[in-house]
Parts: sequence; C-alpha cells; structure tokens
Amino acid sequence: MSTATYINDSEFNALLTSETIFVVDCTASWCGPCKKISPYIDQLAEEYQSRAKVVKLDISENKETANKFSIRSIPAVMFFKSGELVENIVGVSPYETFKAALDKLL
Repeated sequence: MSTATYINDSEFNALLTSETIFVVDCTASWCGPCKKISPYIDQLAEEYQSRAKVVKLDISENKETANKFSIRSIPAVMFFKSGELVENIVGVSPYETFKAALDKLL
C-alpha cells in the first residue's frame, strides 16, 4: 500500500517545479481533525500513485511553506497544477471531496 509521505519545505519547493499535479496535506501531529482525514490522504496517494503526487507537510516543523500560503487553519489540503495553487480545502471533508478536487486536475 502506498501512503502519502512526509516532505519538508525544501522538498515542497522542488515539487513546484518537478511535478505537474500534486496534493499537499498541511497537517500537524497535535491536530485531531488532521488525524481524521489522514486515511483519506493516504487513500488518495494509493489510488492516484501513477497520476499525481500526494504528500503531507507537518507545518509545526515546516513553517516556510505554511507562511508562504497563509495556512491559518489545518487540516488544509492544497492542490497544485503546473506549480500553481488551484484549490485549497480547509477542515474535515469526506474522501469524495478530495477525490473530486483531484479529478478536476487530471
């Protein structure tokens, strides 16, 4: 099973130029709602592994990216296409919401 891997700020910056379509779950270990959607993010990583990169970013340890995109509430799931932020889903949502957002980019 492929689960979403954790990245850091520098890896995030590399994704902006190297990946056409990718999803970043801005999360933190102390965040209860983040734990609720974590299985959904892992499921996205599994289901779309050949079509899109799906990763997690702990904003407690990687403040540069959180500040750059003005992340104030988590979970915040950001969807990127060609280096541009095209959608941001904040809070707990059903799996279908994340899947639909990613499907729109493919």
